[in-house]
Amino acid sequence: MGLVRTQVTIVGGGMVGAALAVALAVKGKKVVVLERSDTVKTFPTEPSLRVSALNLAAQNWFAKLGVWELVNLAQQGFYDRMEVWDDATGAKIQFAASAVDQEQLGCIVENAVVEAALWQRAQALGVQFELGVEIEAIESHTDDVVVQTKAGTHYLSQLLIAADGGRSQVRSFMNVEMQFRDYEQLGVVATLNTEYPHEGNARQVFLAGGPLALLPMADPHQVSIVWSLPTLEAQALLQKNVTEFAQAVTAASSSCLGVLTRAGEAAGFPLRMQYAEQWLKQRIVLVGDAAHTIHPLAGQGANLGLGDAWYLAEQLNALGTLNGVWDAQALQKNLRHYERARKTAALKQVATMEGFHRLFTAQHPVIQFVRAVGLSGTQRMEKVKAFFLSQANQF
Repeated sequence: MGLVRTQVTIVGGGMVGAALAVALAVKGKKVVVLERSDTVKTFPTEPSLRVSALNLAAQNWFAKLGVWELVNLAQQGFYDRMEVWDDATGAKIQFAASAVDQEQLGCIVENAVVEAALWQRAQALGVQFELGVEIEAIESHTDDVVVQTKAGTHYLSQLLIAADGGRSQVRSFMNVEMQFRDYEQLGVVATLNTEYPHEGNARQVFLAGGPLALLPMADPHQVSIVWSLPTLEAQALLQKNVTEFAQAVTAASSSCLGVLTRAGEAAGFPLRMQYAEQWLKQRIVLVGDAAHTIHPLAGQGANLGLGDAWYLAEQLNALGTLNGVWDAQALQKNLRHYERARKTAALKQVATMEGFHRLFTAQHPVIQFVRAVGLSGTQRMEKVKAFFLSQANQF
């Protein structure tokens, strides 16, 4: 019990929340992170299921923050090529880093590894992590905000940042309107060993039920898959034994990496689009999945959330203080600037993913023909492909 005073309170110590904590602490801000889990995030000793495709913007930001150097090179799955094809028509599009004078297009890393690196860096900078926290109430005022925990501790700060995921408790306290769509799909994730080396090539095939991505891990004979399937089909896949599961993925990917074998467990998570219509309310602001979630078919969810964290940190670090206190008017101005800019970025991604989802799940012959023409035509347009890569590697 008691009162804890800090400049910024962040609820949620996942990738986005921890990255924001580091970015603020680097500039001398006093930050407390409230984490619901009671476990310190440390580097995993066994492979974990959830991975992210970090683009160049994310990698460069992490390097600037002193985080990227903490991620072991043996845990970084760089890819310099991407190959996407439509199973129904055979149409294909390919991207190469060499075409845009880059060494790589992105890096596949386990979420647990990135989070462990962020926590290590944050703790070295003096960020205070409070574990096993259950929030009882939140009171937002003109000049400060108070988080009361069920244990009786009160955290008083100038700003409360909600980075507590798609089912954000802080967002529920804000009582904001949400746009929501349930895709009635599960994203099935697993790690598989491959007969042939993946050669740093990220592959994705659009199937009738949804896209299957094979993401190259640091091990040249290992990929992480994300297979979006209608819920009943996904549940049936997850009920198969390890051999049958691997055979299904091998067949769905047209054996492009030879015979696959499953390494470890598989899991499924529901796929939903949601978007908060208001990200800022007095001294509370949303970031990452607390503000938006998108379909994983383009692998941009983590980058979109990290872009929020980067932009918000830039806005807050640009503010001066008087005895450690932000000017209320200046703070609100920069927070509104953040809200406008990142809502635009999120809406763009939401609309793009929605369009792709509708286009590639449609089975009408005319739409299939349009898909094939679009993919084949774009494959021959190097400037258009370069533009797509440029967009994908920005926040």
